[in-house]
Amino acid sequence: MPVKPAVIVPTLDSLKAAPAAEQQRLGYADTLREVLQQPETWRDTASRLADASSRGMLRELLATPPRHLVLTGSGSSVYVGECLAPALQAGLGIPSQAIAAGSLLTHRRGTLPGGPGLLVSIARSGDSPESAGVVDQVLEAEPDYRHLVITCNAQGQLATRYRHEPRVRVLQLSPRTNDRSLVMTSSFTNLLLAGTGLLHVAADETPVELADLSANIASSVFERYGNALAVAGAADFDAALYLGSGCSFGAAREAALKMLEMSGGAVSAMCETYLGLRHGPMSWLDRPCPVVAFLSGTPAVRAYELDLLREISRKRLGGMRIVVGDGIPADVIGAGDLAIELPGLSRVDDVQQAMVHVVVGQLLALFRCLALGQQPDAPAQGVLTRVVQAFAIHGGEQGA
Repeated sequence: MPVKPAVIVPTLDSLKAAPAAEQQRLGYADTLREVLQQPETWRDTASRLADASSRGMLRELLATPPRHLVLTGSGSSVYVGECLAPALQAGLGIPSQAIAAGSLLTHRRGTLPGGPGLLVSIARSGDSPESAGVVDQVLEAEPDYRHLVITCNAQGQLATRYRHEPRVRVLQLSPRTNDRSLVMTSSFTNLLLAGTGLLHVAADETPVELADLSANIASSVFERYGNALAVAGAADFDAALYLGSGCSFGAAREAALKMLEMSGGAVSAMCETYLGLRHGPMSWLDRPCPVVAFLSGTPAVRAYELDLLREISRKRLGGMRIVVGDGIPADVIGAGDLAIELPGLSRVDDVQQAMVHVVVGQLLALFRCLALGQQPDAPAQGVLTRVVQAFAIHGGEQGA
């Protein structure tokens, strides 16, 4: 049976206006602050990427172009890599892929391309057991790989353990991005923005202007659509579907994870590409679940996406549609649907579009969590922890 909201959810405006003590009591103070700080922190991260020392370090890593570029992390961090990989391959001309740290730990020889390569380790805390475990194993077994660590935690293992290792470089983000909440929000989008530094040094440009534009667009999400997303999150649903293409498929993956985490598993979440939905997963829409659609800014890609949304309408599948983009056609929005119309979104690059898409997913999950009577700062009490608890790292592969 559908999960019914346990409480009446306040608007975004009333959440922000509540006294700090009340925000703490209701368990949303950290999450709300970290979601809302994203525009400001994006500007800070862009400034860090424009710094001469950061640019010099990134330029050095690309001076001898690697044969392969691998982005790794766990959970949300590998979804950062999934957002980045298409953009890095297109912009750098280097085969790029995201591989989960767990897969590298257990099946390195079957997943890691041969060197010379660049392994980009992405992490909020840098203290998850597999984070340093992967770097340790690749340093030992793959001497032709160089390493870039992008992290929000200056005290984490990834930031500190390799200070004297010449093959490892660290890109350190602001401490503000090291989210205190259980779920990753501002850490995710800032790690994503930081990963574009490789693109910008290769093109001899800085992302400051684009980051400012995307920050303004994200602010407009809060100002113009925060309360509407509160209403959407309070609706009666126990499943949700997220759609994205290219870099924004990683955003769809992250948005689905946010809904699953922040609902404490009460809402099942699926993500798919638009073209992939027809090949079986469309059966997911046999229920009135929200369909959250992240639209591409590329006309040829968007044509496929709009065709799929119109097909869903014709077949009367799913429930409310939340469509996010710039210049959303009126015919894909029906009664009861929500168009998150964001002028200028198509002017930023694909990665920064994905950052804005993720913000919408974060807000929807936040409000669904509150509607279920849970605490966003620590949902799923006793099941999840902010940093995965320590587990044994076993020896090298045995024929894997």
